Formats: sequence, structure tokens, C-alpha cells
Amino acid sequence: MIGYLGRKVLQYFLVLAVAICVNFALPRLAPGDPLDYLLGDQSFQLTAEQRQEVLAQFGLDKPTGEQFRDYVVDLAHLRLGTSVRFGQPVGAVIRDRLPWTLALVGSSIILAALIGTTLGVLSARRRGRSSDVGILAGVMVLDSTPLFWLGMILLGIFSVQLRWLPLFGAVSSTGQGGFFVTGEILKRLILPVATLTLGTVGVVFLVARYAMVGTLREDFLLMAEASGLSERRILFAHALRNSLLPIATVILLNLGFLLGGATVVETVFSYPGLGRLIYDGVLARDYPLLQGTFLLIAVGVIACNLAADLLYPILDPRVRRPAKAAD
Repeated sequence: MIGYLGRKVLQYFLVLAVAICVNFALPRLAPGDPLDYLLGDQSFQLTAEQRQEVLAQFGLDKPTGEQFRDYVVDLAHLRLGTSVRFGQPVGAVIRDRLPWTLALVGSSIILAALIGTTLGVLSARRRGRSSDVGILAGVMVLDSTPLFWLGMILLGIFSVQLRWLPLFGAVSSTGQGGFFVTGEILKRLILPVATLTLGTVGVVFLVARYAMVGTLREDFLLMAEASGLSERRILFAHALRNSLLPIATVILLNLGFLLGGATVVETVFSYPGLGRLIYDGVLARDYPLLQGTFLLIAVGVIACNLAADLLYPILDPRVRRPAKAAD
């Protein structure tokens, strides 16, 4: 078991090293003057001395090797540079926005996992019936709908026509505090969470359904049914338990898609998370901010993949056992 964990951690450490190198290289491989990305049209108004001062401020006046060394040293000390748009350390800007994205993505992945797995189990049990076909068709329609369009539909129904929920933002500007603020935050979280959940529940449903279809054909379930166990216990305590490996994998890997989808959803709802921050950074050509945000997302995706690999031996002990040579 220790050897299995060690190999996996080493593999993902190498992947992280590659991600750091790529994150450093991409802005520098882009065509054009770095100041065009940092300052936009203002770069043409600078004198030669001012341009050199700005390059020195961002450490771009040094050779590439020294820049990479400083970049790695700064990462080791959790220094991500200074945001051009906000004039603050990138780490501080990300720290202010990260809790909003964690609340959005965390709520969405939990709901998508619960809804998708439950529907997948029930659909697999009724395979070929009208209820199975109806659920499958509905989920496929949701899965093929773009997130921005789904968000706009929900906004039009629940915010514009029914006026049940706020149009945008994460907090109210009334200045009240206490339970009122908490209620406003939760109320403004409903539509973004619903959009992300509906847009990602399809992949969980499909994997859960097809995993359960294969498991329901196993002989041990016939024995459980012959023993007089209830259908619910057979489905959720026996069949689902033996189908968890692909379901857990797709749930953890789906986090990467959710982080990407959060950019679209947060833009539609003007939600102040990392996705909206990336959008603002692109408009402002703030590549120190984009570089720090992309690195954080890459680390998150790598961590989710590592968690999935470390979860395998717990869900199925056969994963960590080497296959025996044939006699």
C-alpha cells in the first residue's frame, strides 16, 4: 500500500512540475511585447526609460533562466506577483475570490453527485422502460445545453418573470448584517449552483447508469435477492457499492470541468469568484493574475486526480494488489 501511494504521489509531483513550467512559459512564448499584455494601449505612451522600469518591476528585464529561478522561489514562498488591474498581490486577490468559487463549485459537485448517482441507479433498475427512456432523454438535453444559455433561461424565469431570486451578485448592497446577509448570500447562490448542477449532472448520471447496468447482471445480486433482501438494500448497499469506482472517478474529475464552467456561470450571474476574476483578467490583459489563477486551477485538477487514484484502493482493494503470474 505504501509503495502504491508513493508511486502515485511521485507521478503527480512530476505532473505538477510540468504544469509549473508550462505556466511560466506560456506568457513568454506569446507573440509581441510583454508590455502590450501588461499595460495594453498605454505601453505605446511610455518612454524607453519608463518601459525599462516597468520591465524591472515585473522582473522581465532579467534572462529567462533567472526569471524561472525567481518564479520558482516566489512560488515556494507563495508569492504570485502583483496584479496589474487591481494593484495588489495576486495571492491576496485570489484569496478574496476563492471562497465564493469554493461555495459554488462545492455545492454543485455535491448536488450533481447525489442527483446523478440516484437517477443512474433508478434508471439502470428500470432499463428499457418508459421511465428510463424519459430520464435518459431529459438528462441528454440538459447535458447538451450550453451553460451560459442554461443560466440565461433560469435568470429569465426565476429573476425576470417570477422575481423570486436576485439577478446578479453574491451579496446585497443594503448594508444590513447578520442573518440577513447569510440569507442573501444563499439566495444569490441558488441560480448559479442550479446552472452548474444541471449542466454537469449528465456525465455523473451516464457513468452511474452504465456502471449499475453491468453490476446488476452479476450473480451475487441474484443470491442477495433470493435471500429476501429488499430492493432498496440490494440497489444501494450491494450494487451501488460495487459500482462506486467509475462513479467516484468521474465525480472527482468533473471538478476540473466545474472550474472551467464556473468562469461562464460567474460571468452570467456577475458572481465574484475565480471565474469572474479570470474574465476580468483577460479583459485587462493582467497576465500575472491569469498566471496565478491558472496555476491554482491546475493544482486543483491535479489534486482531484490524485485523490481519485488514492481513493481506488479504499473502494476496491484489488487495485493495489499486483496481479500474480500465471502458473
